[in-house]
Parts: sequence; C-alpha cells; structure tokens
Amino acid sequence: MEHSLRSARVATFVYFVLCGTTMGTWVVNIPAVEDRVDISHATLGGLLVLLGLGAFTGMQAAGRLTDRLGARVVVPATGVLCGATLVLPGLARDPWTLGAALLLFGFGNGCLDASMNAHAVHVEKAYGRPVMSAFHATFSVGGVIAALVGAGVAAAGLSPVAGMAAVGALTVVIALGWTRALLETVAPPAPADDTPEAKSTAGSRIWILAVLALLVMLCEGAANDWSALHLKDVLDAPASVAAFAYGTFAATMTIGRLLADRVAARFGSMAVLRHGAVTAAVGITTVALAPWVWAAFVGWALFGLGLSGCVPQLFSAAGHADPAAAGANVSRVAGLGYVGMLAGPAVIGWLTHLVALNHTFVLLTLMCAVTAVAAGVLRPAPVPARETATSSH
Repeated sequence: MEHSLRSARVATFVYFVLCGTTMGTWVVNIPAVEDRVDISHATLGGLLVLLGLGAFTGMQAAGRLTDRLGARVVVPATGVLCGATLVLPGLARDPWTLGAALLLFGFGNGCLDASMNAHAVHVEKAYGRPVMSAFHATFSVGGVIAALVGAGVAAAGLSPVAGMAAVGALTVVIALGWTRALLETVAPPAPADDTPEAKSTAGSRIWILAVLALLVMLCEGAANDWSALHLKDVLDAPASVAAFAYGTFAATMTIGRLLADRVAARFGSMAVLRHGAVTAAVGITTVALAPWVWAAFVGWALFGLGLSGCVPQLFSAAGHADPAAAGANVSRVAGLGYVGMLAGPAVIGWLTHLVALNHTFVLLTLMCAVTAVAAGVLRPAPVPARETATSSH
C-alpha cells in the first residue's frame, strides 16, 4: 500500500485523538471551572447549551469549507483553533465570560470534528474497505489521555488552567506537525448528469442518516450521564461499584469500534447497524428490567457493544453519498447526532419526573428498534441495468 495513504490514515488517528483529548480535558476540569466561576449546577447546565450551539455551528461551517478548500487546509486549521480555545473556559471569571469561552471552544471542537470525519471518509474511500470505526475508537483513547493528564496535574499540585493550557499548546503543535500527511481532498465538480430528482433522493437519504444518528447518539448521551446513577439509585450499589457501569459501557464500545471495521468488511455496514441496534436494544432492556447489579453490568456491556459500530457506519454512508459534498453531508449527520448526544441526558431526566429511572430506558429500547428497522437505508444501491450491460462487453 502507498506510503502516503498509510501516513494519511495515521494522521487521521492523530486528529481523532486530539479531538477526544481536548474535549476530555474540558470534561475533567468542569468541577474546577465551576468552582472558579462560582456558579450552580443549574447555571452550568444552561451554559453548556452554548458549548453545544458552538459545536453544531462549527460542524456546519467546517463541513462546507472542507469540501471547498480541502482537508489538508481545514483539518490543521481547526485543530489549531480547537487547541487555542481550550484554555478559555479555565480563564473565565464569571458566567458571561464562561459562556463566551464555551461558545468559542465548542465552535473549534465542532470544526475539528466535522473536518477530520470528512477526511476519514476520503481515507476510507482510498483504502477501499471499512476503516471508519477504528478512527472513532481512538477518539475514546483521547478521553483516557485527558483523564490521565488531569490526574497528573492534580497530583502535581498544578493549576487546572496550566494543564488546559499545556494540552491546548501541544494540540496546536501536533495539529500543525501532521499537515503534510493529510490527503488532498478538494471535491471534484459534480457530474453533469445529476438530475434534480437524484439530488432530492440523495438529500432525503442524508436526512434519514442524520435522524438515525440523532437516535443512536441520544442513546449514547443517556448512557454517559445515567448509567452510574442507575446502579446507585435503582439497585442501591455503592458509589465505587456504580462508577463501573459507565466504564463497562465505554469499554465495550471501544472494543466494538476496534472490531467493527472487520465485521463491516465481511457482512456490510447495514448488518453492523441493524444487528448492532438489536444488540443495544436487548442490552438496555436488560438494564431496565435487571433486579441485580451483575445483570445491569451485562446490560450496559451489551448496550455499549451494540451501539459501538452504529455511528461510524452512518458517518461513512453520509460521506460516500456524494464525493463533491462529503464534508457538508458528514457535518449534517454529525451535527444532528450531536444534538441527540446533548439531548439524551435531558430527555431521560425529564422522564424521571413521570416514571422510575429504569423505566425511562424503555424509550432507548424503542429508539434502537427504530434504528434496526430503518437500517435498510445503508443497503448498497443496485447497479443500473445500463451500467451492467456496458460492463459486460
């Protein structure tokens, strides 16, 4: 395989790790920032909406710019922006400056997220086989790195701001250092025979993929915030044991993403999405009905394993739908999916006013079921008869 293509794949891994590390660094420093600004949990929750708004806006902007200018220009630039804005929340002294900082950091992180996924689509296309899921697994690795760095900074007695600044500065250096390894991905001009009907059909398919991404990532978001609380509040597990609920979910999700590319290569992306969604539905239903802690762990493990390959398949399908608009299409799917990630915890929280926490998970079962039923959207398009006849000569 060409050295330049292998380098591009390694570079994509690097940018996914950077994106996961910067976001993880913000997450592990949330308590310190909250104390510094002296705000309540409720106020922080409201300000986090600005982080989501910034990320969504950044995704839409970067997707189109990546199609127009190419990943080699946009990915490093957004990496620099993400790294440079990471320290801003740590420097905030009141809710107003924190809100502005989160909006800017969210924008930078969203830009990097969309552009690196668009580049990943081009790398996958060049490889001629599924490689997207492994990229998403390394995003999780970035979160682990952030946690280790945060623990090291705290153990050394350093200021959280110093840790955020150091990670941000390193992100800028690494983002610039891997520029040459990226592929030239300026989109080719659209084919002249594209009809309005074909464009409309393709556009409808992208929005179906986006809605499925919203459903799947809403499930992920709910697991992130409610898995540990489920064990603690519903099954009366000690806090030390309950913490492993999210760890179990995250571990099986990471393992699943490392394996999903091989499964997709053998059985197809539709099978990964459909059977993954069914597995996730079985897992979260097990959680909802589990009377014992060990059964809940099994359920969270199945939930993470099932969901692991779903989002990469949706992002990949969006990017391959139209090479001339890979960045824009990925940004639409990623953007709506991110809305689901943010909405998941809030939706479950609202439902707990009506029913017990474990019973709210039935909603996640329904979302997984809908995803499984709609997985046919990833079915490969049939080869046109005229094309088949031409190729036979």
